[in-house]
Amino acid sequence: MITLYNTKTKTKTKMKAKTAQSFRKGFFTLHSSLFTSLLLAAMTVTSCSDWNDHYEGSNSDASSNMTLWEQMQSTPELSDFCQVLENTKMIRMHRKTNVSYADMLNNGQTYTVVAPVNGTFNRDSLIELTGTLSGDSLVAKFFVLNHISRSNTSLNSATSEMFMLNNKYKDLSATDNTIDGVSVNQGNIHTHNGVLHITQSPLPYEHNIFEALCDKQELSSVGDVLKQFNEDYFYADASASSGIVEGVPVYVDSVIIERNRLLENLAYIDEEDSTFWMVAPVSEEWNRIWSEAYDYFKYDNKVLKRDSLQRMRAARALLQDAIFNMNETQTPNEVLHSVPYENWRKSYLTGRPKFHEFFTPFAEGGILADARPEPCTNGMLYIVDKWPFTPEQTYFTELWTEAEQTALITSYNNCSYNSNKNEGAGISQDGYLHIIPKNNTANWDMSFRVDNTLSGTYDVCAIVLPRSAVLLDNGKPCKFKATISYVDENGNTQTFNCNNKQFKSDPEKIDTVVVAENFKFPTCNYGQNDIKVTVALKCSILPAETRNYSREMYLDCIYLRPRINNTDEQ
Repeated sequence: MITLYNTKTKTKTKMKAKTAQSFRKGFFTLHSSLFTSLLLAAMTVTSCSDWNDHYEGSNSDASSNMTLWEQMQSTPELSDFCQVLENTKMIRMHRKTNVSYADMLNNGQTYTVVAPVNGTFNRDSLIELTGTLSGDSLVAKFFVLNHISRSNTSLNSATSEMFMLNNKYKDLSATDNTIDGVSVNQGNIHTHNGVLHITQSPLPYEHNIFEALCDKQELSSVGDVLKQFNEDYFYADASASSGIVEGVPVYVDSVIIERNRLLENLAYIDEEDSTFWMVAPVSEEWNRIWSEAYDYFKYDNKVLKRDSLQRMRAARALLQDAIFNMNETQTPNEVLHSVPYENWRKSYLTGRPKFHEFFTPFAEGGILADARPEPCTNGMLYIVDKWPFTPEQTYFTELWTEAEQTALITSYNNCSYNSNKNEGAGISQDGYLHIIPKNNTANWDMSFRVDNTLSGTYDVCAIVLPRSAVLLDNGKPCKFKATISYVDENGNTQTFNCNNKQFKSDPEKIDTVVVAENFKFPTCNYGQNDIKVTVALKCSILPAETRNYSREMYLDCIYLRPRINNTDEQ
């Protein structure tokens, strides 16, 4: 979802866009045409640019011939602020340019500047930081852009907030004569290209959840993992094309935005327009649970970009149950719903929830009972010393391969089958597979694909229904063997014959038959399209046993039950 903010009407317009985390991120990246105009502005004051006409229109006050920069330079009490603006350079494509924010404010484009007076901030420390690329970025984000708005905003009763160039909203109060709680010494100073407000001190910078994770020392390990997924993205829809040359589009005005590949498919905790709660562990605890989750997502050597995929899956596995969208939560003290999962299982399991529920989160034993709340601009961080979730509660969950979903059958011999529904009988997903032998003495075999296994330990089970669960009469037990196929670290197929054991189903109850206990998958199969894990069942009734056993089977599902901290080997 893209959010465009109209600084004239103070309305937010929603637009769908899966390719961009937020259009507002584009304000951090200069359009090539804007950058060119600002280079010219460094030498001379220009008239309103095409950018200004397009996004804001000409709202400058013609009563003053001075620009914002000239107005501030002529105000002695703003000399410290002016020096910081002169030394802070704009960054383009991760490189410092020769254009300062002083040059920007000496241009004809319209801005509103909130300027703190001398002696209320450490001028020398800020200027020293601007000597490096990273330091310059920090000064721009946390200080300079926190005081500049791409608008023409006066302090009056009709205006309640102002959107700044660092994507923060500032509350305006004409009654109290404050901006974000800071007293205004002199406001509504109109210039040729905008409005200047002089304040008693700098405006406070408040972190959103993503920024707090990245900037707070006690949470830095979480932020370090999140930042691995930051990337620059060429936003073609917002860029101006001059046509196609030799089949390749040529752009005269390119827009490069920052996005986070993990968050754009999870939750916009780096945006200001939504409200989230998030459970965040301190760095030491995060390192522990990260190592644990990382081991569950080991892909085999034939999977492309397996290391990157392992990091992405592990990070998502931890975070998707730790973030809650409060815009969709009605009673947070009673129950919290985790953000929607990407499909943990294929679409044929539509009956299973795509989120987890955590009840009475603040009560004793609840996930937030021992958390320390940390307010953020887009919600609340709940910092914990101990992670309140277990793998079984979150990512290392039960896996159900529903037998009635015949697309999961990879092979079958000496039988036919019917997919049936039976509601209200305690059958998983109200469906089962009726396996019918070719003849009275035929021992059939059937294999099922199993998706989304992690590199962990499971009990592998077949849930077999008694005949009485689907028909009125009683039946006989079924006798069968099982084989598990999987891939090793090198991507080679291996098989386990379940110790060649004979399994017998209980003819009087829904029977969970454990065919392999504490079975360790060496590699992860999560999200893979290739068939890498199968469970095969083979009827194993001798001719002499026909009177005692049935070759028909009513199969509910193949069920994998997670086992934690088990070191037993097959």
